[in-house]
Amino acid sequence: MIDVINLEKHFGETQVLRGIDVKIEKGDIVVVIGPSGSGKSTFLRCLNCMEDPTGGQIVFRGVDIADQKVDINVHRRHMGMVFQHFNLFNNKTVIENIMLAPVYLRCQDLRRAKRTNFYTSFANLFRKEEKKKELLPISTGKAEIKKEAREEALTLLKRIGLEDKAEVYPSTLSGGQKQRVAIVRSLAMNPDVILFDEPTSALDPEMVGEVLDLMKALAKDGMTMIIVTHEMGFAREVANKVLFIDEGQILESGSPEEFFGNPKNPRLKEFLSKVL
Repeated sequence: MIDVINLEKHFGETQVLRGIDVKIEKGDIVVVIGPSGSGKSTFLRCLNCMEDPTGGQIVFRGVDIADQKVDINVHRRHMGMVFQHFNLFNNKTVIENIMLAPVYLRCQDLRRAKRTNFYTSFANLFRKEEKKKELLPISTGKAEIKKEAREEALTLLKRIGLEDKAEVYPSTLSGGQKQRVAIVRSLAMNPDVILFDEPTSALDPEMVGEVLDLMKALAKDGMTMIIVTHEMGFAREVANKVLFIDEGQILESGSPEEFFGNPKNPRLKEFLSKVL
């Protein structure tokens, strides 16, 4: 699904990523660990071009999205992102947060289809009957789009047991509830992959479990996930591939059994001795 080839990232004269190479297949649960400042979050943000790579390729669904000529917004529809600090809109209710992107994009598609049909209809006036083009099928309107998105959002909230919070504002939620809402907001776009940037690091310890339980459920459902985290127990239990990044390079990768049971890189051994 994602093929990262010689990925590099500079901030001015500082090189943060130094030739990252990794393949991520459909259904993979990839956990990225490493010390603070090692380039983990920058790597994740480069995957959906929230940070523009300085060099290398990121081939997603067969397209190099690191190419400046590519419309990255088209591909971001298929790549969810969950942030460390939730990034919910505080002036919108929980259900409005979840509905926002699906409604916007579906309405955008509706406007585009109507515009295409208008030009096609006009052009058909000057075409011979056998050369007239068919109009795009349009079976829904803005009201129907909002209704459908609301029903989908309520279904997602029921999945995480927060349907009773649909009409409240994020400021009234606990940290764990906010992060669970942020996760289902990503799910509302029906993405092919979700990127998690330290999703539990801003939570109180007692709230970490409810977020990790939701992520474990997603893993069982086959969702492809790339997760930057310090939760080693979660990595051991859920991941099928673990990457260790330090100073902008992948120093070691492997299955959780190999990675934690028989680490080979001296820097990884040192790191694990301090965190396990």
